[in-house]
Amino acid sequence: MNSLTDYLTFNTKTRRAFVNITPQIEKSIKKSNIIDGLCLVNAMHITASVFINDNEKGLHKDYDKWLEELAPHAPIDQYEHNKTGEDNADAHLKRQLMGREVVVAITNGKLDFGPWEQIFYGEFDGRRQKRVLVKIIGE
Repeated sequence: MNSLTDYLTFNTKTRRAFVNITPQIEKSIKKSNIIDGLCLVNAMHITASVFINDNEKGLHKDYDKWLEELAPHAPIDQYEHNKTGEDNADAHLKRQLMGREVVVAITNGKLDFGPWEQIFYGEFDGRRQKRVLVKIIGE
């Protein structure tokens, strides 16, 4: 079995953002030379997410609205976590809803997606550097 480990780095200009990272993942798979295997993509920060869905701007706006309704950023004093001096409790909750990682099969050297599927990095407490792990295993 062969493997490749890559790290992607993000520093979004906004507090919340959705970034299509499928092209970066495809480059890692090509670099790995793995034809049949699995690709794990993992947000390495507790206020960021990796998820799979459609690359459609309206849907991303819907996610943003939905997440803000479920876990609004303000008022920040509504959260126990923020009493520690932080202001990002909402980002922790949003990450929990959107998930930590995805695993996608690699078939014939490519991501084996269903129709419209793409991989996204979800940022909920941005404006600083964060990493995403890409671990590819297979033959």
